[in-house]
Amino acid sequence: MKRLKEFTTLFLDIGGVLLTDGWDHDARKRAAAHFKLEFDELERRHQRTVEAYEEGKITLDEYLGQVVFCRERSFTWNQFREFMFVQSRPDINMIELVRNLKIQHELKIAAVNNEARELNSLRIRTFKLDGLVDCFISSCFVHVRKPDAGIFQLALDITQAPAQRVVYIDGQPPCVQAAESLGIRSIHHTDYKSTSGKLAAFGLDCRWPSCG
Repeated sequence: MKRLKEFTTLFLDIGGVLLTDGWDHDARKRAAAHFKLEFDELERRHQRTVEAYEEGKITLDEYLGQVVFCRERSFTWNQFREFMFVQSRPDINMIELVRNLKIQHELKIAAVNNEARELNSLRIRTFKLDGLVDCFISSCFVHVRKPDAGIFQLALDITQAPAQRVVYIDGQPPCVQAAESLGIRSIHHTDYKSTSGKLAAFGLDCRWPSCG
């Protein structure tokens, strides 16, 4: 009889794993410098609204209205949106690693990420993540954010994967800890080399040249 695979499913973050973060502290700093905004004020307003924004309770325009366009500006809404949208870059090595592991080990891939709807959808389309990821448990879709363990329980329910047969990859230790609290074995991602080594230790090795 064919032995059951130990792992059937890979959960992973998008920002910080497959792509750069979409609208993180560094991106907001770049925006403040580019548009000559007071960063401390921008950051205070962001922190007051980010939970509702990433949980899909307010739109991008509502977020910008509260955080940036709370007063008259010398630039347009479209100019600021475009700046936000071009901050993302792919991690080609990680994308290819996940793609090859999916094929070799017949894994189901689920993204478990915090991101606002407009930016999340744009990044999925731009980097063709829907050709790699089977389902997106994004905070803007399910209205709960990491590190709340509830988002990981939703991911388990949606994928119908037992926690003990899932591996999760995330760059943020609190999110790793939240997943582990449900029995999901998790990897704190810092770079391609260490993550591929940790996956191999779980038996999820990549044997193709493009994984080298």
